[in-house]
Amino acid sequence: MFGSIRKKLGLIFSLNDPRWGRGSPDGDGKEPRQNGRPNDGPPDLDQLWREFNQRINRLLRGKGGGGAGGGSSNDGDDARNAGISAGVAGAVIFFLWLVSGFFIVQEGQTGIVLTFGKYSHSAQPGFNWRWPYPIQTQETVNLSQVRTVEVGYRSNVRNKLARESLMLTDDENIIDIQFAVQYRLKDASAWVFNNRDQEETVKQVAETAIREVVGKSKMDFVLYEGREKVAFDTSALMQQILDRYATGVLVANVTMQAVQPPEQVQAAFDDAVKAGQDRERQKNEGQAYANDVVPKARGAASRLMQESEGYRARVVANAEGEAARFNKVLVEYQRAPAVMRDRLYIEAMQQIFASTTKIMVDTKSNNSMIYLPLDKLIAQTAAEAAAGVTAPATAATPPVVNNEPSPNEGRIDRNRERSLRDRESR
Repeated sequence: MFGSIRKKLGLIFSLNDPRWGRGSPDGDGKEPRQNGRPNDGPPDLDQLWREFNQRINRLLRGKGGGGAGGGSSNDGDDARNAGISAGVAGAVIFFLWLVSGFFIVQEGQTGIVLTFGKYSHSAQPGFNWRWPYPIQTQETVNLSQVRTVEVGYRSNVRNKLARESLMLTDDENIIDIQFAVQYRLKDASAWVFNNRDQEETVKQVAETAIREVVGKSKMDFVLYEGREKVAFDTSALMQQILDRYATGVLVANVTMQAVQPPEQVQAAFDDAVKAGQDRERQKNEGQAYANDVVPKARGAASRLMQESEGYRARVVANAEGEAARFNKVLVEYQRAPAVMRDRLYIEAMQQIFASTTKIMVDTKSNNSMIYLPLDKLIAQTAAEAAAGVTAPATAATPPVVNNEPSPNEGRIDRNRERSLRDRESR
């Protein structure tokens, strides 16, 4: 061991020798020499070591160190010089050993310092020092790197792993899901010491989380409108499990790569999806028709009910008004029966002749007479006033009426007299 150290130190100190590489004074005469040394060839390590020892001895003895004594003094000096040389060599070795404890941690990384294999402390980015090996060692962990784990496939969604991707939904259907999880490290010491196989741990946690989420969801929800919800719930559940195990992992994102039914039932599933879409379309059409017809029917029913309510109110009001009027007329009739009979007769005739055609005929004389069509004249005047016509109306030639009494006219007169006598008797 000391021989190898001597050789290394001799080589190091010989580099500072201006005569290094210029040959040895012990040449065979064939090589070119300069100052007694050959110009080419490797240096003699033993000679360099002896020269180094001599220089150390001269430095230690000073001005009065050396003498021309006997062989015993020379032997003691050689032993002392050898001990001093070993001490210097040990100091150099110790210095180099201490220097080996310096290390650099890059930005975005964290150094884990271990003392005899046990966690000691974390080193921040920059220039750091630890006790050299075997006392302390360090391990660098990249915290800024975004790591990815794939579940259900490897490198490409076509490279499926059925053992990982096939899952059972809440409605007892099988679904094929491939997704990727992106994560970072938030605690380097937990990542190094609390996980035996870090990547495999994250993958198993991701598979466990998504199986639980999918197992509580319907197949149609996972396939269509619930993809984002499934990914979000999976990410939250993964973070809970990883924090519970103190893995030092922070889940960044869960990306659904492919969600579909198994390939063996893909055709049947497509038919079922089309049938479901047709069913939804027909339901929507029926609902639209109902939305169009039902409000109209309800409006018509409401209108009829309101009209009936109005008719009932009108009839009741008219009946109540007629009853009140009859009571008042009865009081007046009891006071003056003859006057009230005439008045009732006149009002009845007024109501009757208001809606009938009126003809004025002179029946007292035997001569024929032209009758006056008052109703037609009134209607014609109203039509001309409405149309803005101011021309005088032309009177139509009235028919000639025979003034002789007919049997019907006599019968009408007798009926009228009989009704009058009946009213007077009452």
